Amino acid sequence: MRAIIAIALAAVSMTLAACNTIEGAGKDVSSAGHAVSDTARDAK
Repeated sequence: MRAIIAIALAAVSMTLAACNTIEGAGKDVSSAGHAVSDTARDAK
């Protein structure tokens, strides 16, 4: 029973860590997109 609880807690913590990582990557890609858009707008 304790092994199942330990495995479940490990799975939940990995899932939460992955969500934060994916969210951070999404923000990085978004900021890069904004930088490209700003540069294109300035070049006009």
